[in-house]
Amino acid sequence: MTTSPVSKFVATLFSLLVLLSAIAAAQDLQIGSANTAFADPPVPRPHTTPCKVTLYKGFVFADFNPKSFTYTPPAACPGPWAKVIFQANFSINQGRQFDRTANIWIGPTNVYFGTTAEPSHTVSRHWHVERDLTDYSSIFTVTQAGTVDLGNLVNQTYTSILHGNADILFYPLEPNQGPPRTADQVIAFSSGPTGGTVALNTGSDLLEQTLTLPTNITDVYFDVFAQSQSSDEFWYTCVPNDVAGELQSCPGTAFRESEVTIDGTPAGVAPVYPWIYTGGIDPYLWRPIPGVQTMNFLPYRVNLTPFASLLDDGQPHTVALSVFNADSYFSATASLLLYLDSNSTQFTGAVTENTLAAPAPNITENIHTAQNGNIQGTVNTRSGHNLQISGYINTATGPVTTTVAQNINFANLQYFKIQSAIYEQNINQTTTIHSVVTTHNAGGNFTDLVHDSWPLKLNITLLFNPDGSGTQATTIDQYYERDEETRHNGQATFFSLIQNRVTPTDTLDFDASFNITGNTNQTSAQNYFSSNSTGYCYSRSITANSGVLTSITNGQGCN
Repeated sequence: MTTSPVSKFVATLFSLLVLLSAIAAAQDLQIGSANTAFADPPVPRPHTTPCKVTLYKGFVFADFNPKSFTYTPPAACPGPWAKVIFQANFSINQGRQFDRTANIWIGPTNVYFGTTAEPSHTVSRHWHVERDLTDYSSIFTVTQAGTVDLGNLVNQTYTSILHGNADILFYPLEPNQGPPRTADQVIAFSSGPTGGTVALNTGSDLLEQTLTLPTNITDVYFDVFAQSQSSDEFWYTCVPNDVAGELQSCPGTAFRESEVTIDGTPAGVAPVYPWIYTGGIDPYLWRPIPGVQTMNFLPYRVNLTPFASLLDDGQPHTVALSVFNADSYFSATASLLLYLDSNSTQFTGAVTENTLAAPAPNITENIHTAQNGNIQGTVNTRSGHNLQISGYINTATGPVTTTVAQNINFANLQYFKIQSAIYEQNINQTTTIHSVVTTHNAGGNFTDLVHDSWPLKLNITLLFNPDGSGTQATTIDQYYERDEETRHNGQATFFSLIQNRVTPTDTLDFDASFNITGNTNQTSAQNYFSSNSTGYCYSRSITANSGVLTSITNGQGCN
């Protein structure tokens, strides 16, 4: 099929309008400002006028008590909806405060998971986050209790109070527009009927439910959040237990991975993204630009569709999530998304292949200790899966077979140099996930190819003066890339690309008691690019120096 010049012009114009409207919606950036700034785009909007449901407004977070609200469906915009978008605004007054974890729940289901900005004594901060919840449309059809869990300690030392409000936007369908396919049921994995995360302190701890599910499931997905906390916050810097003492580092190795099981059998893998919070390693690194996804985590979606026939058998089944090598602790929640065939009552079928096994990391230690006590060397940690899981269900039009094939590779190479006046740790970590999901039915072969790449480079050098004071020089290159393509009988039908990179550097000054006394040489940058085959394109690059925004560049690569 050929595209006319007029069609090309209309498509280009539409692409430009989408880009301009997206940039306008995220325009609250000012050069010279020390306020939190990120280049992430807003969720693209349909052309219809949304109904806005306010979840809460003017909430104050100055203690560890969850805050309650009531969610009521939008009477003026009954579903189905073209799109459902969560949006929230947070602020924190100037003063002193840790970064805090924020969770928002509708009933037991998580609708937002992220962390907060740290203020300074002279700078208050405010920021905006969004999440596309269209797949979760079924949870918004009834009135439910809602909860915000944003614990915050306020006293004479930690003085900053957090504030916030949140809404959900419901976009009606356009005339003659068919509704998007969304989950018919969303089953929350949380700590109770009003939500709450579950702490996975060790690799044997489970977030699990035993469920008897509908017997007409065609597709099933598991959206996983696993946030590193406490001793596991900097898991990517950890080393094997036998060298943790001499390398002055956390134990448990530098490998963590979320595992999904059904009835105890491995069913899926959810690699852990190395999020770094705004107080992480050096708080000046993240002023004003936070790390990748720091304020707004993305869940990792595990495709469990090959197990549909097993879950359709009318018997109870236990779905569980754990974190391999967890060492106190990961804060976890998940959502099971079920897609049903309303024209059928029960599907039969089978799981025909499953080569997924528990991870078996390979660790090579090459550490040398000299007679004078100086230490130098490397720790190399690797793990991988090359898996294939296949299953089918028998439908009225014939069998539907789904095969999930994944090649997942993790590597973390750490270099150490430890002397009386020097502590150096350099980390080069990579996670790559190549996924091919093939569905074969009466309509042919449908293939979804996704390539994820999550490199992290982290270099830390501490230099100590004779009096015990010193400096910590840190450089970070944190990246997230996702390439996706769908095909029908080998012909490409859709593609998309997301690239998000944050690169801060700073030198921290500290006294002999490790109290921060100042910093120098602070710079940071974020580059975000996203496009797809519908004509959507978004690009924004920002830079900062000495804690203030220095440049904003829009549209590069979107010509």
